[in-house]
Parts: sequence; C-alpha cells; structure tokens
Amino acid sequence: MRFVLALAVGLPLLAAEYTIDSKHSSASFSVRHMMVSNVRGQFSKVTGKIVYDPAKVEASQVDATIEVSTIDTREPKRDADLKSDEFFDVAKYPLMTFRSTKIWREGAELKMAGDLTLHGVTQPVVLAVEGPSPEVKHASGAMMIGVSGSTKISRKAFGLTWNRVLETGAVVVGDDVTVTIDLEALRK
Repeated sequence: MRFVLALAVGLPLLAAEYTIDSKHSSASFSVRHMMVSNVRGQFSKVTGKIVYDPAKVEASQVDATIEVSTIDTREPKRDADLKSDEFFDVAKYPLMTFRSTKIWREGAELKMAGDLTLHGVTQPVVLAVEGPSPEVKHASGAMMIGVSGSTKISRKAFGLTWNRVLETGAVVVGDDVTVTIDLEALRK
C-alpha cells in the first residue's frame, strides 16, 4: 500500500496519537476483469489509530482495521459473490488489518512496512508514503491529519484463489490487486 500523508496546516511538535474517523475514511481496490478492464470497489468502514512523530518519523505507527462486509463495487450481485466463501468469506474473516512495523525515509519518499492480514493470511507489505504535510483544524475544533496511499498485492498470496479460464485463455479475475487507503484521523 502506498500511504500518502496529507496533513495540512501546523504540525505538532511532539508525537501525537490520532483516531481514524471512519465517516471520512475508506479503503479501495482495483483488479483486472477478464483481462480487458479494471473493476474497482471500496470498503467504507475503516477504524484504528495513527501515532505520528514529526521529529522522528521512524517512531510513527499506523494500525488500521477494515470491515470487509462493507464492500461496494456498485453491483449488488458481485458484492454478494465477493462476500461469499468463494472470495472474502466475510462470515469467517470479517476484518482486514494493517499494522506498521517500520517507517523510514528513502530520499524524498517515506516508506512504511507492515503486516497486512486478509482472509486469515498475514503477509508483509511495503507502502510508499508521500508527505507528511501539516495538520488542519476539524469543524469540531480537534486537529486532524489525512492519510492516503496504495500498493499492489497478490490476491493468491492471501488465499483468494477463485478464478475461471475463458475460451480465449484469459482469466476472469487478475491476480494483482491495487489497494488504496484514504484516512482522516483526529488528534486525541
């Protein structure tokens, strides 16, 4: 996942903890369909926390939980299929989680390694992070930050193996999935 930290007006001087605002956060994905186009979808319920230390970014942390049952691809039948035991099996695996394990600068970019758990399988992933930029004041008066980013994962690596070969030799669902997450988080 590539996280882009978009924090807009006046960074805190010390480390601060932020709570992810699920009303203004989502995770989305894009995967090849029949090898001719991309199908996009999103998960609308994301919760968790961010600990951000502007003075020592490597001490920062991200912990996010995504409710898989909130999947929306704008096609109810496809959403039902994706929730079934042939794909995400939301009855057995209702949550997807990401927990950062290391954050570092690589030139002008920020990188974040972490453990992504999906469909009962945990795999390490590395995220490219842009930013951070300063905080902004939320309408409630609390200071907030925004986080956005993406990466590619192999769905087969997470046990999501359903597929069908078409008469042309193409498959119905590609293996590479681009995952993007957009978060707003309020400082505690």
